[in-house]
Amino acid sequence: MAGQISPRSLFSRQVKENRAIQELLNSIIDRRANTIFGAIANRLAAEGLTLVDSTTFLQSFVPSPGVLTRRSPCESEWSDIRFGMDLARKVADLDIGLTVAVKNKAIVAVEALEGTDNLIRRAGRICGGLVIAKAGRPAQDMRFDIPVIGLQTIKTLIRANVSCMGFEAGKTLIIDMQRAIDLANKRGLAVVAV
Repeated sequence: MAGQISPRSLFSRQVKENRAIQELLNSIIDRRANTIFGAIANRLAAEGLTLVDSTTFLQSFVPSPGVLTRRSPCESEWSDIRFGMDLARKVADLDIGLTVAVKNKAIVAVEALEGTDNLIRRAGRICGGLVIAKAGRPAQDMRFDIPVIGLQTIKTLIRANVSCMGFEAGKTLIIDMQRAIDLANKRGLAVVAV
């Protein structure tokens, strides 16, 4: 499985009028992403389908720890990365979102219903020079809803005047990785897998 369930779609007319979706939603204890994806996986398994790790054929796009860009974070950015990753893991564990924006160890914004790019835009309106931290859930089910960034994420980071992004190594998929890193290099954005 690849992609996400747009949280906004949970409130759409199409979802309200679809009997199969309503049955699935009524059968679960809450409407957090992990709960919904787990229910979908169980329904597919009942039909004889087996879901595999969504990165099975994409391991070269799931970076190991290290700095991916030419520019390494400065010491204050490293401090914010460590601070932000700890927060992002806690928020991810609660299945609220996967991403936080921090600056000088101040929490600027936390991802919720709006998704990562909208979080970045919102945080960028508050202040520039941010560090964005993105984590997977501590018990991330790699079959679905894994952290993803890509070229669009890098463009959004640049427009929001973000100085650095740290994300969880081994759990984050980078779509169009070479173009994304090339653009980050061109604009002086530090990108780090931690």
